[in-house]
Amino acid sequence: MEEKVNFAIVGIFVLVLVAALIGGVLWFSSGKSYRTEYDTYQTYMKESVAGLNLNAPVRYRGVEVGRVQKITLAPGNVEQVQLTLSIEHGTPVKVDTVALLQTHGLTGLTFVELTGGSRDAPALKKQRSEEFPVIKTGPSLMTRLDISVTALLTNLNRSSENINALLDDDNRRAIKHTLADIEILSHTLAARQAAIDSGLSNAARAMENTARLTGELPQLAIRIQHSADAFDHMSDEVKRAATSTRVTMDSAQQFTNETLPELHQLVVELRDLTGSLRRLGGELEQNPAVLLHGKAAAKKGPGE
Repeated sequence: MEEKVNFAIVGIFVLVLVAALIGGVLWFSSGKSYRTEYDTYQTYMKESVAGLNLNAPVRYRGVEVGRVQKITLAPGNVEQVQLTLSIEHGTPVKVDTVALLQTHGLTGLTFVELTGGSRDAPALKKQRSEEFPVIKTGPSLMTRLDISVTALLTNLNRSSENINALLDDDNRRAIKHTLADIEILSHTLAARQAAIDSGLSNAARAMENTARLTGELPQLAIRIQHSADAFDHMSDEVKRAATSTRVTMDSAQQFTNETLPELHQLVVELRDLTGSLRRLGGELEQNPAVLLHGKAAAKKGPGE
Protein backbone atom coordinates (compact mmCIF):
# COMPACT_ATOMS: atom_id res chain seq x y z
CA MET A 1 0.00 0.00 0.00
CA GLU A 2 1.64 3.30 -1.10
CA GLU A 3 1.96 6.15 1.33
CA LYS A 4 0.37 9.43 0.36
CA VAL A 5 2.76 12.47 0.24
CA ASN A 6 1.50 15.88 1.25
CA PHE A 7 3.01 18.10 -1.45
CA ALA A 8 1.83 21.25 0.25
CA ILE A 9 3.92 20.54 3.35
CA VAL A 10 6.93 19.70 1.20
CA GLY A 11 6.54 22.94 -0.78
CA ILE A 12 6.28 25.03 2.39
CA PHE A 13 9.36 23.33 3.80
CA VAL A 14 11.35 24.03 0.67
CA LEU A 15 10.30 27.68 0.62
CA VAL A 16 11.25 28.13 4.27
CA LEU A 17 14.62 26.48 3.68
CA VAL A 18 15.36 28.68 0.65
CA ALA A 19 14.36 31.79 2.58
CA ALA A 20 16.60 30.76 5.48
CA LEU A 21 19.52 30.20 3.09
CA ILE A 22 19.02 33.57 1.43
CA GLY A 23 18.79 35.31 4.79
CA GLY A 24 21.94 33.60 6.02
CA VAL A 25 23.86 34.56 2.92
CA LEU A 26 22.71 38.15 3.22
CA TRP A 27 23.54 38.17 6.90
CA PHE A 28 27.10 36.90 6.49
CA SER A 29 28.04 38.59 3.24
CA SER A 30 26.46 42.00 3.45
CA GLY A 31 26.91 43.00 7.01
CA LYS A 32 29.70 45.57 6.49
CA SER A 33 28.66 46.82 3.07
CA TYR A 34 25.13 47.49 4.10
CA ARG A 35 26.13 49.20 7.32
CA THR A 36 28.86 51.39 5.71
CA GLU A 37 28.00 54.87 4.54
CA TYR A 38 29.56 56.13 1.32
CA ASP A 39 30.28 59.61 0.01
CA THR A 40 30.20 60.35 -3.69
CA TYR A 41 33.08 62.11 -5.42
CA GLN A 42 33.94 62.84 -9.01
CA THR A 43 37.24 63.10 -10.84
CA TYR A 44 38.18 63.88 -14.44
CA MET A 45 40.90 61.93 -16.22
CA LYS A 46 42.71 63.43 -19.20
CA GLU A 47 44.19 60.09 -20.25
CA SER A 48 42.72 56.80 -21.43
CA VAL A 49 40.97 54.68 -18.77
CA ALA A 50 41.39 51.44 -20.69
CA GLY A 51 41.32 48.53 -18.25
CA LEU A 52 39.22 50.38 -15.68
CA ASN A 53 35.84 48.73 -15.08
CA LEU A 54 32.79 49.49 -13.00
CA ASN A 55 33.20 48.48 -9.36
CA ALA A 56 36.96 48.71 -9.75
CA PRO A 57 38.54 49.37 -6.36
CA VAL A 58 39.41 52.83 -5.10
CA ARG A 59 42.40 52.77 -2.77
CA TYR A 60 43.77 55.41 -0.44
CA ARG A 61 47.51 54.85 -0.01
CA GLY A 62 46.99 51.18 -0.82
CA VAL A 63 43.96 50.69 1.47
CA GLU A 64 40.70 49.89 -0.32
CA VAL A 65 38.16 52.58 0.58
CA GLY A 66 35.55 52.43 -2.20
CA ARG A 67 34.50 51.53 -5.72
CA VAL A 68 34.18 53.13 -9.15
CA GLN A 69 30.46 53.79 -9.50
CA LYS A 70 30.27 55.29 -13.01
CA ILE A 71 32.50 55.84 -16.05
CA THR A 72 31.39 58.34 -18.70
CA LEU A 73 32.78 61.01 -20.98
CA ALA A 74 32.88 64.41 -19.33
CA PRO A 75 29.89 66.56 -20.33
CA GLY A 76 30.96 69.21 -22.80
CA ASN A 77 34.59 68.02 -22.95
CA VAL A 78 35.41 64.93 -24.99
CA GLU A 79 39.07 65.14 -23.95
CA GLN A 80 38.25 64.06 -20.40
CA VAL A 81 36.65 61.02 -18.78
CA GLN A 82 34.35 61.54 -15.80
CA LEU A 83 34.65 59.01 -12.99
CA THR A 84 32.09 58.85 -10.21
CA LEU A 85 33.56 57.29 -7.06
CA SER A 86 31.85 55.89 -3.98
CA ILE A 87 34.23 56.34 -1.06
CA GLU A 88 33.65 55.30 2.54
CA HIS A 89 32.49 58.07 4.78
CA GLY A 90 35.32 59.31 6.97
CA THR A 91 38.06 58.73 4.42
CA PRO A 92 40.44 61.75 4.68
CA VAL A 93 39.91 63.18 1.21
CA LYS A 94 41.61 66.60 1.36
CA VAL A 95 41.83 69.50 -1.08
CA ASP A 96 45.34 68.37 -2.05
CA THR A 97 44.39 64.72 -2.57
CA VAL A 98 45.20 63.47 -6.08
CA ALA A 99 43.56 60.58 -7.97
CA LEU A 100 45.83 58.43 -10.16
CA LEU A 101 45.22 55.44 -12.41
CA GLN A 102 47.30 52.46 -11.33
CA THR A 103 47.74 49.01 -12.83
CA HIS A 104 47.78 45.98 -10.60
CA GLY A 105 50.87 43.89 -11.34
CA LEU A 106 50.94 41.94 -14.59
CA THR A 107 47.21 41.30 -14.70
CA GLY A 108 46.50 44.67 -16.29
CA LEU A 109 43.62 45.37 -13.92
CA THR A 110 43.34 49.12 -13.36
CA PHE A 111 42.16 50.83 -10.20
CA VAL A 112 42.03 54.37 -8.81
CA GLU A 113 44.72 55.31 -6.29
CA LEU A 114 44.24 58.32 -4.00
CA THR A 115 47.50 59.85 -2.85
CA GLY A 116 48.73 63.04 -1.26
CA GLY A 117 46.58 64.83 1.24
CA SER A 118 48.55 66.51 4.02
CA ARG A 119 47.37 66.27 7.60
CA ASP A 120 46.68 69.98 8.04
CA ALA A 121 44.89 70.46 4.71
CA PRO A 122 41.13 71.12 4.85
CA ALA A 123 38.64 68.45 3.77
CA LEU A 124 37.45 68.52 0.15
CA LYS A 125 33.98 70.00 -0.32
CA LYS A 126 31.85 70.53 -3.38
CA GLN A 127 31.61 73.91 -5.03
CA ARG A 128 28.36 75.62 -5.97
CA SER A 129 28.67 74.72 -9.65
CA GLU A 130 29.47 71.06 -8.91
CA GLU A 131 27.16 68.18 -8.16
CA PHE A 132 29.79 66.34 -6.08
CA PRO A 133 33.23 67.23 -4.72
CA VAL A 134 35.85 66.95 -7.48
CA ILE A 135 39.18 65.28 -6.73
CA LYS A 136 42.22 66.52 -8.63
CA THR A 137 43.97 64.10 -10.96
CA GLY A 138 47.58 63.48 -11.94
CA PRO A 139 49.30 61.51 -14.70
CA SER A 140 49.64 57.79 -14.18
CA LEU A 141 52.94 55.97 -14.15
CA MET A 142 52.46 54.78 -17.74
CA THR A 143 51.71 58.32 -18.89
CA ARG A 144 54.80 59.66 -17.16
CA LEU A 145 56.92 56.93 -18.73
CA ASP A 146 55.42 57.65 -22.13
CA ILE A 147 56.18 61.37 -21.79
CA SER A 148 59.74 60.68 -20.62
CA VAL A 149 60.44 58.16 -23.39
CA THR A 150 58.97 60.49 -26.01
CA ALA A 151 61.15 63.37 -24.77
CA LEU A 152 64.20 61.09 -24.73
CA LEU A 153 63.58 59.90 -28.29
CA THR A 154 63.04 63.50 -29.41
CA ASN A 155 66.35 64.56 -27.85
CA LEU A 156 68.15 61.59 -29.40
CA ASN A 157 66.68 62.41 -32.79
CA ARG A 158 67.70 66.06 -32.44
CA SER A 159 71.21 65.05 -31.34
CA SER A 160 71.50 62.68 -34.29
CA GLU A 161 70.47 65.42 -36.68
CA ASN A 162 72.98 67.84 -35.14
CA ILE A 163 75.77 65.26 -35.42
CA ASN A 164 74.88 64.55 -39.03
CA ALA A 165 74.86 68.29 -39.76
CA LEU A 166 78.23 68.69 -38.01
CA LEU A 167 79.89 65.79 -39.77
CA ASP A 168 79.30 66.96 -43.31
CA ASP A 169 81.76 66.28 -46.13
CA ASP A 170 83.94 69.33 -45.44
CA ASN A 171 84.20 68.63 -41.71
CA ARG A 172 84.92 64.96 -42.30
CA ARG A 173 87.78 65.90 -44.65
CA ALA A 174 89.08 68.41 -42.09
CA ILE A 175 88.98 65.78 -39.33
CA LYS A 176 90.76 63.33 -41.62
CA HIS A 177 93.53 65.87 -42.32
CA THR A 178 93.80 66.69 -38.62
CA LEU A 179 94.22 63.02 -37.73
CA ALA A 180 96.89 62.70 -40.41
CA ASP A 181 98.73 65.73 -39.00
CA ILE A 182 98.53 64.27 -35.51
CA GLU A 183 99.99 61.02 -36.79
CA ILE A 184 102.89 62.91 -38.44
CA LEU A 185 103.46 64.88 -35.23
CA SER A 186 103.53 61.70 -33.13
CA HIS A 187 106.09 60.12 -35.49
CA THR A 188 108.22 63.29 -35.39
CA LEU A 189 108.14 63.39 -31.60
CA ALA A 190 109.06 59.71 -31.44
CA ALA A 191 112.01 60.29 -33.80
CA ARG A 192 113.24 63.23 -31.69
CA GLN A 193 112.69 61.58 -28.35
CA ALA A 194 116.41 61.60 -27.50
CA ALA A 195 116.71 65.34 -28.20
CA ILE A 196 113.58 66.07 -26.19
CA ASP A 197 114.89 64.01 -23.24
CA SER A 198 118.23 65.85 -23.44
CA GLY A 199 116.49 69.24 -23.50
CA LEU A 200 114.38 68.30 -20.50
CA SER A 201 117.49 67.14 -18.63
CA ASN A 202 119.29 70.41 -19.42
CA ALA A 203 116.27 72.38 -18.29
CA ALA A 204 116.19 70.40 -15.04
CA ARG A 205 119.91 71.09 -14.42
CA ALA A 206 119.39 74.77 -15.19
CA MET A 207 116.55 74.91 -12.68
CA GLU A 208 118.75 73.20 -10.07
CA ASN A 209 121.59 75.67 -10.70
CA THR A 210 119.14 78.54 -10.50
CA ALA A 211 117.79 77.25 -7.21
CA ARG A 212 121.34 76.82 -5.87
CA LEU A 213 122.31 80.33 -7.00
CA THR A 214 119.14 81.72 -5.48
CA GLY A 215 120.08 80.11 -2.17
CA GLU A 216 123.68 81.39 -2.28
CA LEU A 217 122.92 84.99 -3.26
CA PRO A 218 121.57 86.02 0.18
CA GLN A 219 124.74 84.70 1.87
CA LEU A 220 126.94 86.54 -0.65
CA ALA A 221 125.00 89.74 -0.05
CA ILE A 222 125.46 89.32 3.71
CA ARG A 223 129.23 88.86 3.32
CA ILE A 224 129.49 91.94 1.07
CA GLN A 225 127.43 93.88 3.61
CA HIS A 226 129.83 92.84 6.35
CA SER A 227 132.80 93.93 4.19
CA ALA A 228 131.16 97.30 3.53
CA ASP A 229 130.55 97.75 7.23
CA ALA A 230 134.20 96.88 7.92
CA PHE A 231 135.43 99.40 5.36
CA ASP A 232 133.09 102.01 6.78
CA HIS A 233 134.32 101.29 10.28
CA MET A 234 137.94 101.49 9.12
CA SER A 235 137.27 104.82 7.39
CA ASP A 236 135.74 106.24 10.55
CA GLU A 237 138.71 105.02 12.64
CA VAL A 238 141.26 106.52 10.26
CA LYS A 239 139.33 109.77 10.14
CA ARG A 240 139.16 109.99 13.90
CA ALA A 241 142.86 109.16 14.16
CA ALA A 242 143.74 111.82 11.63
CA THR A 243 141.61 114.40 13.43
CA SER A 244 142.94 113.65 16.91
CA THR A 245 146.67 113.66 16.09
CA ARG A 246 146.50 116.79 13.91
CA VAL A 247 149.48 115.56 11.88
CA THR A 248 151.01 118.29 9.78
CA MET A 249 152.97 116.01 7.50
CA ASP A 250 152.20 116.32 3.80
CA SER A 251 151.71 112.56 3.42
CA ALA A 252 149.09 112.44 6.17
CA GLN A 253 147.28 115.42 4.64
CA GLN A 254 147.31 113.70 1.23
CA PHE A 255 145.95 110.47 2.78
CA THR A 256 143.14 112.37 4.45
CA ASN A 257 142.19 114.39 1.36
CA GLU A 258 142.54 111.65 -1.30
CA THR A 259 142.42 108.17 0.20
CA LEU A 260 139.50 108.65 2.56
CA PRO A 261 137.07 109.89 -0.16
CA GLU A 262 138.04 106.90 -2.31
CA LEU A 263 137.37 104.52 0.58
CA HIS A 264 134.02 106.19 1.16
CA GLN A 265 133.14 105.86 -2.52
CA LEU A 266 134.12 102.15 -2.36
CA VAL A 267 131.79 101.64 0.60
CA VAL A 268 128.92 103.34 -1.26
CA GLU A 269 129.49 101.13 -4.33
CA LEU A 270 129.63 98.02 -2.16
CA ARG A 271 126.31 98.99 -0.60
CA ASP A 272 124.75 99.48 -4.08
CA LEU A 273 126.11 96.09 -5.14
CA THR A 274 124.57 94.53 -2.03
CA GLY A 275 121.16 96.06 -2.84
CA SER A 276 121.38 94.84 -6.46
CA LEU A 277 122.24 91.32 -5.35
CA ARG A 278 119.34 91.32 -2.89
CA ARG A 279 116.91 92.44 -5.61
CA LEU A 280 118.30 89.79 -7.99
CA GLY A 281 117.91 87.13 -5.31
CA GLY A 282 114.28 88.18 -4.74
CA GLU A 283 113.47 88.05 -8.45
CA LEU A 284 115.12 84.65 -8.85
CA GLU A 285 113.23 83.32 -5.82
CA GLN A 286 109.89 84.46 -7.31
CA ASN A 287 110.69 83.54 -10.94
CA PRO A 288 113.74 81.25 -11.45
CA ALA A 289 113.08 81.18 -15.21
CA VAL A 290 114.36 84.77 -15.49
CA LEU A 291 117.89 83.34 -15.94
CA LEU A 292 116.74 81.54 -19.10
CA HIS A 293 114.28 84.02 -20.63
CA GLY A 294 115.53 87.33 -19.26
CA LYS A 295 113.51 90.00 -17.47
CA ALA A 296 110.07 90.73 -18.92
CA ALA A 297 109.64 94.10 -20.61
CA ALA A 298 108.08 96.75 -18.38
CA LYS A 299 104.48 97.66 -19.13
CA LYS A 300 103.98 101.04 -20.78
CA GLY A 301 102.18 103.70 -18.83
CA PRO A 302 99.09 105.58 -20.05
CA GLY A 303 99.81 107.66 -23.16
CA GLU A 304 103.17 105.98 -23.89
